[in-house]
Amino acid sequence: MVKINGESVNAEGRSISDYLKENGFDTKFVAVEINEEIVPKRLYGETFFKDGDCVEVVNFVGGG
Repeated sequence: MVKINGESVNAEGRSISDYLKENGFDTKFVAVEINEEIVPKRLYGETFFKDGDCVEVVNFVGGG
């Protein structure tokens, strides 16, 4: 299991980019951190979740 934004998710072995697409995130407007380290966007397709990872996905929202 992988903890994503505080929720346990069965996402082990999936890439960041696959997870984001499957869950409706626009990669232009998110930042992803795995185990307290920010993952560069260019690595989303080649970075895979491992059992026990703690992931934070931050979605940027514009407004005033």
